[in-house]
Amino acid sequence: MPGTSVADSSGALGKWLQTLALVPEIGQLLAPDPEDREAAGYGHTLVEICQQPLLWADTACRVTQINQRLVQLLDGVKWLAITGSGSSLYAGECVYPVLQAETGIPALAADGGWLLLEGLRGIPPQRPGLLVSLARSGDSPESAAVVELYLEIAPWVRHLAITCNRDGQLATRFRDSAGVTVLVLDERTNDRGLAMTGSFTNMAIAARALGWLGQAGTLERTAESLAQAGRHLLLHHTCQIAAAARESFRRAVFLGSGCRFGAARESALKMLELTAGEIPTMAETYLGLRHGPMCFIDRQTLVLCFLSSDPLVRTYEEDLIAELRRKRMGARKLIVGERIPPALLDAGDVAVEIPGMAALGDDNVAVLDVMTGQLLAFFRCLACGLRPDMPSSGIISRVVNGFTIRRRQKETE
Repeated sequence: MPGTSVADSSGALGKWLQTLALVPEIGQLLAPDPEDREAAGYGHTLVEICQQPLLWADTACRVTQINQRLVQLLDGVKWLAITGSGSSLYAGECVYPVLQAETGIPALAADGGWLLLEGLRGIPPQRPGLLVSLARSGDSPESAAVVELYLEIAPWVRHLAITCNRDGQLATRFRDSAGVTVLVLDERTNDRGLAMTGSFTNMAIAARALGWLGQAGTLERTAESLAQAGRHLLLHHTCQIAAAARESFRRAVFLGSGCRFGAARESALKMLELTAGEIPTMAETYLGLRHGPMCFIDRQTLVLCFLSSDPLVRTYEEDLIAELRRKRMGARKLIVGERIPPALLDAGDVAVEIPGMAALGDDNVAVLDVMTGQLLAFFRCLACGLRPDMPSSGIISRVVNGFTIRRRQKETE
């Protein structure tokens, strides 16, 4: 079946879409039959964005089922690296700082292509280590190639592969490998639209769980709290975000601190992908923006600010927002957070207030930030007259086109 119909869907997703249909911006898009939505170019992407809060509990359950194996993987490792390409890398960037803080294990996020080129130089020398590979389809050229490379040249590296596609190369090639643990998420996370949406947030939650292996129930409780906040975002802020997406702007800047910088990077990519490059984007930290990148912001730039709940971090972020106001920079701001000070807002700015973000903490809310970025990019795509499921007419594709994987002469340990 090409899409999901509000009328004929069964179970929790059908009921949830019926509830969302009461939101005008979503309801008018869900009203046509699935075939008509697909013909209009959004048969998959809208539902894939909207169903995310329903899938996070399932991801938590799948991680819990292999909890003991994950404990064994982490036992005694000297470092933890999360790898992926594009959005999958940014999912790793959303979680590696907190994983380092919670596990006491040095952690990093490493681009899959970079690891392919660097080989042994791309990973810390201490032994053993754990390499966590994130991939929606598992069929991009780098996905399986990185695992194969390190199985050969660094057998002391342990591997965890988290993927959304049980039939992809990453899952099938290593399913029976003694050196690789494969975690396959619900098939509904394997987005059929071009842009990674549910795949991103669910892989980020699965990787985030590595910091809670000794804390019974923490993952499940956090997933439910995130789902509640995600439902609130969709029900109460979609119309604001859609209106902001239709406003006049020609560039977009995304700001985040800590784990939420990964969300800024992913949100910037979503806007770039879904507008087929029509809206140039940039992601930065609040403090990093002053060191040159601020010149990217002109009077026709939308600035999306992920506002921290940490009191110290927020002071730095508010200072930067105040500076943008003084300099009259940007067309408007869209600020995501909880208890957003009215003084940060100018006329035309949008406050996306999400109850519960402060209690969840900045280390856990990147998936909510990313959902905001997804909605903004989706509605901007429609405003540009493009098709969200495939906006770029084949210039980029859902799975990166194959290319030749090359190897150096045999590396030594």
